[in-house]
This record gives sequence, C-alpha cells and structure tokens, in this order.
Amino acid sequence: MISSPVKIAMGAALRYWRLVRIDATGKRRIKEIPEAQEFFLASFPEFMAQSDVPDTLIQRQLLHWMKQANQGSLQATSRQEEQQGFLAQRCLQCFISHQIERVCLKLEAQFGAEHGFTCNDLLPFVLDDDGIRQQRNPTRSVATPYQSLMSNILQSFDPEQSSLATWATRRVKHHKELNAFLLEHGVYLVSDWAILNDTRPKQLQRIFTQFHGLTPVEVQQATRLLENYHAVYRAQRLLARQTGTQGQCLPPTTEQLQQMAQRLFNQTHEMLAPEILMTQLQEIGSRLREYRIYVRGGSLPTESLDAKVNDTNTLSERLPALEGDNQDTDEQTEFLSFYRQQLVECLDQAVAQVTDDQVRKLKRKDPDKAEKFLAALQLFHCQELSMSEIAPLVNLQAQFQVSRLLKLKSLRADIRQRLLLQLRDRIFEQAKVYTTPERLQTLNQQLEEVLSEQIDTVIQEALTEASTATTARKQTLPSSLFAQRLCRYLDSRRN
Repeated sequence: MISSPVKIAMGAALRYWRLVRIDATGKRRIKEIPEAQEFFLASFPEFMAQSDVPDTLIQRQLLHWMKQANQGSLQATSRQEEQQGFLAQRCLQCFISHQIERVCLKLEAQFGAEHGFTCNDLLPFVLDDDGIRQQRNPTRSVATPYQSLMSNILQSFDPEQSSLATWATRRVKHHKELNAFLLEHGVYLVSDWAILNDTRPKQLQRIFTQFHGLTPVEVQQATRLLENYHAVYRAQRLLARQTGTQGQCLPPTTEQLQQMAQRLFNQTHEMLAPEILMTQLQEIGSRLREYRIYVRGGSLPTESLDAKVNDTNTLSERLPALEGDNQDTDEQTEFLSFYRQQLVECLDQAVAQVTDDQVRKLKRKDPDKAEKFLAALQLFHCQELSMSEIAPLVNLQAQFQVSRLLKLKSLRADIRQRLLLQLRDRIFEQAKVYTTPERLQTLNQQLEEVLSEQIDTVIQEALTEASTATTARKQTLPSSLFAQRLCRYLDSRRN
C-alpha cells in the first residue's frame, strides 16, 4: 500500500516507472514496471512529499548508478551494484519514452491537422524499443549492430551539456526515418530563421526565379531583405557562437528587426515597421522551406512542378487526339498531371539505371575509380564544385581528369535515351484511355517528337547549369530537375 505523500508526487514521478511502448499491433500502450517503481521510491524517499520531482538531480544520480555498473562490468561487480545499474537504466528509459511521446504530440499539434498525420503515425518510427530486449545484465551482453533511438539517446546523453528532456527532443527531431515520413507529408523540421541563416543571396535568386516564378522586382526585394538579415541576425549569431553561446535559431528580437529596418531605410529610403519586416522574412522562409521539401523528395507542389517542367501544355496543344471532340478539360488536366508524375518517375529510373551501369563498368576495371566517379558526380551536381576544385578531393591531379572520369555529355545522352523510351511507352499506354483506336496511329507518330522536345528541355537545363561559371553556381541546392533527381538518387545510394 503506497502512502498518501507518495501519491502527491505520483504525477511527476510515474514517468520513471511507466514505459510508453508500441505493441505488436502498432498501438500505443503504457507498461507499468513494478521493480522500477519500487527502486525509484526506495532510492529517492526525500522527494515523496513533493508535488514535483527535480528531474536534473534524479537523472544525474540514475545515470551515475548506470555508468558505475557499466564500468564495473570488467571488474568484480557485486550483484547489488549490477541490479542497481539495471534498474536505474530502466527508470531512465521510462522517462525517455514519455519525452519521445511528448515530442510526437507536439508535432501533431503543430502540423498534424494541416499535413494529415497524428501522433500515432509518428510513434512507431521513434518508439522502436520497449526495453524488454535489454538483458538483465546489459553490460555483459553482446552488442547488436542496431541501436534503438532510446538506447542512442541514453548512451549519448551528457548531463553537463543539456537536460535529458532537451537531449531526447533534439535526437527525436533529427531521427532519419521520422524526418523522411514528415517530408513525405510536407513538413521540414528546421525553423524559418535557420533556413534564412544558411541561404545565400544568389541561391535565393535562383529559387525564387526558377522555382517560384517571381518577378525580377520581387526577387530583388527578397534578396535585399535576406542580405540585411545576414548583416544583423547572422553576424550577431556568429559572434555569439565565437564566445561559446550556442542554441537554436530563435526569432529575431525587436532590436534586431529595428536594425534591419534602419539598414533598409539607408538603402531604399523606405521605413518598414518591425512587425511588417518580420512578416516578410517569414514569407521568404516559407518559400525557401517549400523548395527544400521538394528537392529532398517530399510532397511535390503542383505549381512548383509546373515551373520545373516547362510548357507541359504543349502536350495537349500538339496532340489533339488526346482531347476528344468535346475537349474535356478535366480529362486534359488529369492527363497532364499523369505526365508530370511519370516524367519524374521515369527520370529517376533512367538516372539510376545509367549511373548503375557506369559504376559496374568502372568496377570491373578499377573499383577505386568507381568510388571516385560517384564522389565526383555528387560534388559536381550536388555541392556544385568546379572540376578543378573536385580533382584534389578525389585524388586526381587536374581538371581534365575529372572531366574524363565523369563524361557528363555521354551520361546525359544515355539518360535522355532511357528516359524517352520509358516515358513514351507509359504516355502512349495512358493515352489509350483518352482517345479512340483510330487516332492512336496518328498519336503514335506525334508522341515521340513531342516528348523528345520536352525531355530536351530538361537535359538542356542541366547542360546550362553545368556550364555556368562556378562563382555563379556555387550554391547548396541544385537548380535543374535533372540535378535534383540525380542528387536524390546519389543520397539514397550513399545511405
């Protein structure tokens, strides 16, 4: 029978003996661990009468016992110390599981309704260990190649650097599978201020022009705002980092906004109120976020995809057989949507097939050369380095050696041919739904010519990007659709 003083503290303390877990059906469950409860209440009797518990103090002590048992595993460790270390670890695991759930609940509250997911959708990605698989003497068990998120949080936690709650939150938000899921639903877990902080003005100009289709005046205004944001916010953040102050990119203060507004006034003689400036900066951050979600393989916004696939309406203009006598607008829109989707899918396949073929050929001659090829391809298209910059990074001595290794002209030509064949077959098959057999013969004759023009636009965009002067193209993110899909493939291959 637990006494009433313990009941007072129960609301806070129970996080140390109740484990949040996912059962075999994927549902969230709470598992009571009686031995952890008994150990906790016996170890910290002084906190029983309190309405809250000092997490920092408790966690330091639990971590000390756990590490003491780990360090003693190579020596003669008493059964009592061994048991103490195991139960301390169980208490910390319970606390971490609650913090993981709290982060997922917050993500649902922030983004779930708009982006179509719940906390229950997120939990299976991050609650990947119920603690049962931990042996009673974890220090003497054989380590497995896989480490759960809970174990990773616990093993990497340093109480001198942060609290366990803060560290768990950070690790959850950097979890690879969770972020991949969120990206698919259009959520990118980086603040607007961090995005603005690491976006170069030339990069912004390219994204706003090519991806969002803004006017030169709009691009110029956004560039000026970003430059002044860097001059004030980023400069002060870099200075703070040099003095040892680190942390998340928080919203700019009123004083920082006033400094930016004054700089803008000196340049344009137009004074903006801090709240208006804040709104405009957030709008820029939102546009940059949308682009980052897109290039990282997240949900594809229709408007932006139209911007990348030029003049897709020429399909309906050049292929009247698709429209029928009534020129059904809904069918036409549906067909164009299908085309855009298939263009990206076929491009992905063509990139993977041609690149894999080239890697296999190189491996037969020299495995080291194959690795250099992949590295150089990534450095050129994804990090946008010049070939002279790439050469020493892949242990080559001159620019022409990198050019000879990559053979970009041949690579693009092979991808173009594969893309054309695959896309033509898919489009022709789909066109059967929208037209009559009599028209298919005419359609078949026209289709390859129209698709060839469309694909040439994609390839020409990549060629123009590759031939642009290095100083104008050294940006973090690729601009052409070809480079975007190639970099996505290289990332997946590396991972």
